[in-house]
Amino acid sequence: MTLLESRDAPAAEHHRPQPPSRGAATLRDLGLGIRFAAAGGREGWIRTLLTAVGVGLGVALLLLASSVPHLLDERAAREAARSETRISDSPDTNAVKSDSSVLRINATTEYHDRTVAGYLMRADGSAPVRPPGVARFPGADEMVVSPALKELLAAPGNELLRERLPYAITGTIGDAGLRSPGELLYYAGSDTLTPASGGHRISGYGNSLDGEPLPALLVVLTVMVCVVLLVPVAIFIATAVRFGGDRRDRRLAALRLVGADIRTTRRVAAGEALFGAVLGLLIGLVFFLVGRQFVGAVEIWDVSAFPADLVPDALLALLIVVAVPLTAVLVTLVAMRSVVIEPLGVVRRGRDRGRRLWWRLLMPLAGLAVLGFTGRVGKYEVVNPFPIAAGAVLVLVGLALLLPWLVEACVNRLRGGPVPWQLATRRLQLSSGAASRAVSGVTVAVAGAIALQMLFAAMNADFNRMTGQDPTRAQFAAYSQKVTDEAATSAIEQFRATRGVELVIGSVETYAAKPGVYAEDDIPPTTSLTIGTCETLRELARIGTCQDGDTFVVHPENDKDMSHWVDQAARKGKVVEIGSGDGKPVRWTLPADSPTVTGRTDPMGTPHYGIMATTGAIDAGKLPAATITAHIRVDRSVPDVAEHVRNTAARIDPGMRFVTLDSVERDRQYASIQTGLQVGATVVLLLIAASMLVSQLEQLRERRRLLSVLVAFGTRRTTLGWSVLWQTAVPVVLGLAVAVAGGLGLGATLAWMTEKSVSDWWLFLPLTGAGAALILLVTALSLPSLWRLMRPDGLRTE
Repeated sequence: MTLLESRDAPAAEHHRPQPPSRGAATLRDLGLGIRFAAAGGREGWIRTLLTAVGVGLGVALLLLASSVPHLLDERAAREAARSETRISDSPDTNAVKSDSSVLRINATTEYHDRTVAGYLMRADGSAPVRPPGVARFPGADEMVVSPALKELLAAPGNELLRERLPYAITGTIGDAGLRSPGELLYYAGSDTLTPASGGHRISGYGNSLDGEPLPALLVVLTVMVCVVLLVPVAIFIATAVRFGGDRRDRRLAALRLVGADIRTTRRVAAGEALFGAVLGLLIGLVFFLVGRQFVGAVEIWDVSAFPADLVPDALLALLIVVAVPLTAVLVTLVAMRSVVIEPLGVVRRGRDRGRRLWWRLLMPLAGLAVLGFTGRVGKYEVVNPFPIAAGAVLVLVGLALLLPWLVEACVNRLRGGPVPWQLATRRLQLSSGAASRAVSGVTVAVAGAIALQMLFAAMNADFNRMTGQDPTRAQFAAYSQKVTDEAATSAIEQFRATRGVELVIGSVETYAAKPGVYAEDDIPPTTSLTIGTCETLRELARIGTCQDGDTFVVHPENDKDMSHWVDQAARKGKVVEIGSGDGKPVRWTLPADSPTVTGRTDPMGTPHYGIMATTGAIDAGKLPAATITAHIRVDRSVPDVAEHVRNTAARIDPGMRFVTLDSVERDRQYASIQTGLQVGATVVLLLIAASMLVSQLEQLRERRRLLSVLVAFGTRRTTLGWSVLWQTAVPVVLGLAVAVAGGLGLGATLAWMTEKSVSDWWLFLPLTGAGAALILLVTALSLPSLWRLMRPDGLRTE
């Protein structure tokens, strides 16, 4: 070194650029990864868009789930806003009557298994209160209807419904007066409605409705529904961020060739994943906002929503915005731990050492342990939902982690077979991880659904009670308070004349009491009075000889105390007061020769006793506080027989209460949770189908050159099509096996927690069938892309 060189050396060292700090290097590498993802040419953009679309689908569903609390709050608020403020149930026509009060009666009906809610209303004055969403109070024989009901009435083939609601439509109900866009609701005006015919007076709308708290068992069900619906979405997002991993690894190997170290390549990969996740967030937001505009036109399992109700909870939305990119980065970094990226290629260490089983079993076992330590949940206990949710999540995620080991262990032992089978198994042997990730969502969703169905079946008896009704004796029951003049006998005759009606057990019922003066705290002996034909009375009591004009004293079966009470009120040869306490009672003498007989239960399961009289013994049309009761048996083979009977009921009395007899009654909260599960499961299955399709298309795109080479060497397209089917089918079959085993185990544990026993171990069959249907669906949708990728231009290279 010369003197001049030695003199300039310190200056050169002083001006040498310093290496960037760790934070700056991280930002630089992340930025480089973002540039690769955003400006990587056509191939880079395709991979980035696949990732973003996959993440976007999951984000859209998460945003939808985070909107459910606001949706339910809005529905409850509208329900409370239209609830009535009742003044009185008294038949006194002057009870708290005002210029704004309204007489109203519920006229809800059923049409082809859909509920059509409705009310008959009559204004007391010139300024009647109006329900929310109603601009003008309907006049006599007019009605305002919901848009869905207006559309249903206008549709061809609904003549029976138009006959039942013959009112002129004068307006539509606004959104403020509807629970959902698909609700069928009407308000009709009437000039004949009176308190005596069942109307009650209201002063306004807007009572607060305090919902019943969920029982402990339903809390467990609700927690499980949320877990089962959301865990597959999270797994789907984690799978989507790994789309195109093979091509990314080859690009990172090129970076190693120009001097990048391992940490740099990992940060670059994290940057690519971060960009795809953020783009997926934006795409998911667009999917959500666009889909929200059409949600009102979509009705799944009779559930729909207004677009304005779908507003994500702010805290949950913030959590989604933070968690999705963070998950994408973490999944990418964890995935790269099993990959050695060298300057001259990529080595996947998993092929050498194999997948470890022991730690994959720890997570589902830990989940079952958490559920076991939580202990049993009593019917009336306060439930802590967090351990239940944590245990279920551990089990389901553990099943997703167990699947890759099982797929690898099975496909490595497959040998021989037809050419399509060999192509499929060899591909799975080379890349079983991608196949496992593609079906992990199916595994988790089916396992969770199996567990939930087992839990629903175990709880069925708690929320489905036997009503005691006998649908074999009668299928419908009708009740009307419109008992005037010939209305009683006329109503029963009209039912008998209805098409498809085989039998009508029709009667008029009221109360009869022993007359006298009683202290304020004393209850006069009172019993029921039933008027009907001999044929009807024989259905309600064990009567032998009967002629028109006969009367009977009826004792209940095996109840001596009640029989004594009936004898005190129904004294043979003595006067009874009919309709005592309601208006002016009617005095009538019970014939002294009335025989005593034993009562029966009617088709509704109600035991009958008291006084029974034929229509010739007393004029039923002049009895106060009377009710027409009709139990109707029909011929089910007659088309629309139920609608014909309902039309007759509406023609007799629009306010008539009409009941369909059923031997089992379902709890409404239980039924609503089950409906929520059905709606959510439908959406999740569609998402999983989209996930598998995107993953399949991405794998086919990665193998474009290989497919073109196979075709160039004479491989038939049908052979490649069958190979694609087997590549999808083998992991799905193994995934379904894991799902069945895990779902049955989780379901049995949950049944034990809720102190129930498993009632059906074969509930998994329909669910596995749905999983198998996904195989055919995804394969069929991927075939057009497969044919396109097998063109000769796929042999081109750069």
